[in-house]
Amino acid sequence: MTDYTEVTGKTTISPEVLVSIAKLTTLDVTGVSRLTAPLGNIGHFIRASASDGVKIVVEEETVYIDLFVVLNRDINIREVSHTIQSRVTRAIQEMVGMEVGRVNIHVEDIDYSHP
Repeated sequence: MTDYTEVTGKTTISPEVLVSIAKLTTLDVTGVSRLTAPLGNIGHFIRASASDGVKIVVEEETVYIDLFVVLNRDINIREVSHTIQSRVTRAIQEMVGMEVGRVNIHVEDIDYSHP
């Protein structure tokens, strides 16, 4: 029988990983056309990463997310937003084990080119 020794170490998660998880999860929700770059200045966000319509702020192991989306026409905006919030929260919690403090959805436009 082999004796195993416990290995200790540290795992760090890049903000870009969190952005990727949030982005891919959001784009998988029915009714989301695409993510879009946020309007305005993001300089006031501390430790923020902005990429393709996703802003991530991490404060003391808690993730705060802002998503800037373009939704398809003829959908219920409230339902799609709620679905995005719950799926992104679950994905972050399950994949990286971090708590999610908030997921804000910013509907920037409606895409009328797709039925």
